[in-house]
Amino acid sequence: MNKRHFLHTALLAAAAPAVPMARAAALPADGPALLTLSGAIGHPNRGALDPALDQLMSKHDLAFDQARSFTFADLATLPAIEIRPTLEYDARVHALRGPLLATVLEHAGTTLGETTTLVLRAFDGYTVELAAADLRHLSPIVATHLDGAPLPLGGLGPLWAVHDADRIPELAARPLAERFAQCPWGLYSVHVGAAGGR
Repeated sequence: MNKRHFLHTALLAAAAPAVPMARAAALPADGPALLTLSGAIGHPNRGALDPALDQLMSKHDLAFDQARSFTFADLATLPAIEIRPTLEYDARVHALRGPLLATVLEHAGTTLGETTTLVLRAFDGYTVELAAADLRHLSPIVATHLDGAPLPLGGLGPLWAVHDADRIPELAARPLAERFAQCPWGLYSVHVGAAGGR
């Protein structure tokens, strides 16, 4: 065998795996961030909002120096619970599964005080403010699945902050269309602040 040909072939073979590996390393291992927690969090994993690149958050007047972002895979590692509320959209009982919002907040290093408020934002701009007492009483989950399938973008997902209204007496007593006003689907941001804060 030609020695030069052998060396050339061996070098190409050694270099070939490096290209796919480099490409793989450049891609997120577990997908894009779907949920960003900002404000009073203790375990950030990203820096400040960039108005040029964080267009949706910027248009919704969010501002932060650091935040904690969660991918779908991150949320899937948290303990999930299932709730079975009757939904206003079709008046049928559905199985919704995902981690408690309180668990997500805990993983972001949030300590809830009596004056803590949470501002939940959806892609369409719908905003809900929850007090710490509301969070404890309603026990909303960050739903990732509906009837066993991931919540789709363009439907109610990919994330939905939702509570089990059928099992909360004061909500169960209301008309179905009024039970989920504090449940933004298409959830992408939770800001942790003090009462009256943004």
